[in-house]
Amino acid sequence: MAKRDYYEILGVDQQASKADIKKAYRKLALKYHPDKNKEAGAEEKFKEISEAYAVLYDDQKRQMYDQYGHAGIDQQFTQEDIFRGADFSDIFRGMGFDFGFGGGGGFQDIFEQFFGHRTGYGQQGRRRMRGSDLRYDIEISLENAYHGVETELRIPRTETCPNCHGSGAKPGTDKKTCPKCKGTGQLQQSRRTAFGMFTQVSPCPSCHGEGSIIETPCPECRGQGMVQKTRLIEVKIPAGIDSNAQLRLAGEGESGGPNGVSGDLYVVVHIKPDPRFKREGSHLHMTQTLSFPEATLGTKIQVHTLSGQETVKIPESTQNNDVIRVKNKGMPSVHGHGYGDLFVHIQVTIPKKLSRKAKKLIEELDDELRG
Repeated sequence: MAKRDYYEILGVDQQASKADIKKAYRKLALKYHPDKNKEAGAEEKFKEISEAYAVLYDDQKRQMYDQYGHAGIDQQFTQEDIFRGADFSDIFRGMGFDFGFGGGGGFQDIFEQFFGHRTGYGQQGRRRMRGSDLRYDIEISLENAYHGVETELRIPRTETCPNCHGSGAKPGTDKKTCPKCKGTGQLQQSRRTAFGMFTQVSPCPSCHGEGSIIETPCPECRGQGMVQKTRLIEVKIPAGIDSNAQLRLAGEGESGGPNGVSGDLYVVVHIKPDPRFKREGSHLHMTQTLSFPEATLGTKIQVHTLSGQETVKIPESTQNNDVIRVKNKGMPSVHGHGYGDLFVHIQVTIPKKLSRKAKKLIEELDDELRG
């Protein structure tokens, strides 16, 4: 089922300030909070308004939503990302709810309340390596930008070796503790100076700071723990997307190793120039040629739009360079509702050669107009 517009959910317009958004959320949260409202569907409604608030209250997420709609949010942020940073604890304390926020845990606690698991953020432990981000440029037609398109990209990237699962050691063998550093990955050298004892710490040259040595390397990755692969990745380009827009596919970049996290893939969309239309935001412009009689007497013409043929009425006495506006025949909004307009620019053609009869008729018309 298609998601509702976040602004509509909170009952605010696109120009609403952060204070307005917070006020609207506070009112709706008080009404649908599970501790207060036991009606069927109240909890789902509460989750819906909380997600809308988490996106619209955050400047980065709101800008992404305003530009690309739900498609931009869904492809660039996980559910955990959406709720991270939202000011829930402050709101619920002000409303008298505990909601498990104790120390002001914010998004982590509301995410656990909603989805039943911890996110793992804020836990102590070894810092995980993050893989590099990748960029892929794709060119699509204006028609594809109008309708939206799903396509597969062939992305070469570094991945964790599937044979050894990133250990670098041949399956069935183990890494050995480095005998030189005793598994610490570093060496210490101390010497006495006139100012006291001086200790220098440096990475172990035998294990390169790993603390272990691979005696039998994995034959597939040759002990690196990483391999080069080309993957087919499906990307959904939303209808109404503009040229040079970026779509972020979280976790589809380079691998960060067995204990790390993968980088992201940024798909940069370029729209090919269209010979029929010029785009300005959500509006389209086109040129339509009319004969002198058509412009003078008025007529109805068939105009090709991106959604099909459209009948356009040409009023009497249409002048050269007049512009006729056709509502809702421009580009769609990335939010999934509403269209821009199509502006038809009129060019009146004057015949270069006239027959004797045509000249006589025009002279008679001139006399009539001069009256």
